[in-house]
Amino acid sequence: MHSQLENVSTKDEAAALRREAGSWLKERREAVGLSQRELAVKVGIEYYTFISQIEAGRGRVPAERYEAYANALGINPREFTLIMLSYNEPAIYRLLQMSAKPEAAPAPEKSGSVIVDLEKRLSMLESMLIK
Repeated sequence: MHSQLENVSTKDEAAALRREAGSWLKERREAVGLSQRELAVKVGIEYYTFISQIEAGRGRVPAERYEAYANALGINPREFTLIMLSYNEPAIYRLLQMSAKPEAAPAPEKSGSVIVDLEKRLSMLESMLIK
């Protein structure tokens, strides 16, 4: 059984990750020079206020909008998906990083690209699933 304290911690951690994701998305949007309204149009969201809610950490980018969102922000859709997973589904994100032999999995480089490391690990996982 999970204690009430564990549930609060998990909810707090999820909320903190949503806020981090929102900040990251806002930074990317601003870096490409889009307003919330312009981004909403590009990703097919009817109300730009939904973009505001996402950026404030009170919502998530719907998975069916990942590709449009990535394209609007000038990010590779696969890379964008991995980043969203790291914020929204950290357990799945961690599983995707695992190799068939976890003890043989290379440690991520602190100064290297997290995305490059994730791409390598995801490719290994995909090759294992195809066999």
